[in-house]
Amino acid sequence: MTETDSTTTSFSTAPLLAEDVLVLLFDPESGTIRAEGTPLLHTLAGAVLTELALGGAVTVDEHGSGLRGRLVHAVEGREPADPLLATTWQRLAEKPTDLRSLLLEIGPRLRGPVIDRVVERGTLRRESRKTLGFIPTTALVDGGTGRRDELLALVRPVLLDDQEPSPRSGALAALLSASGALPALHRDLPWSGALYTRGQQLQRGEWGAAATGEAVAASAAAVAASVLSNTLFVSVVLPSLRD
Repeated sequence: MTETDSTTTSFSTAPLLAEDVLVLLFDPESGTIRAEGTPLLHTLAGAVLTELALGGAVTVDEHGSGLRGRLVHAVEGREPADPLLATTWQRLAEKPTDLRSLLLEIGPRLRGPVIDRVVERGTLRRESRKTLGFIPTTALVDGGTGRRDELLALVRPVLLDDQEPSPRSGALAALLSASGALPALHRDLPWSGALYTRGQQLQRGEWGAAATGEAVAASAAAVAASVLSNTLFVSVVLPSLRD
């Protein structure tokens, strides 16, 4: 996939999972982001935690601790260079926190910065418009880089053809499923019972032999996605998508 020249950005060269999942959730036809609102915030938070887990910067307890559930710990000496990831790592270095609380805490701070990043990369762009002919507004439109098509090409075989994923494609597909927005992406990923089942498998960390070298990180990623799906989205997002 195309990577942005690091001289043109103030962050890491490769897009983060949070950026890529937002781009996948963006609907070019309407200019809206699927799962907008609280579900999107929690999805972005799950993406940040997943990225940290895949990079070996955090670990997640195997078992919960009372009412707090599984705690997330920063791995000493593994602070990420990317500032968006570093903020969460530093927070965890001060005090390990359970997954649910952490998702609720960091999610509200992510939407604006993540959109700014994908706009700076040119993946999306802001377009000035006028509502009712005179009220200035700003809309998001596709930037024409082809990034969204690249990402769809990455996750489509994993979700629709049961292709064995890499750690990154597995994480992206699991987060998309956890967002609850897969039914709304039917033009790109035709909705079916098989797609639902595959998404659930990925959320449980069933990524196959290709990801065995990342077993611990994959498990942590699946936990983050599972928390999102089971506690925040199933009862809220899916009913609204059916209306």
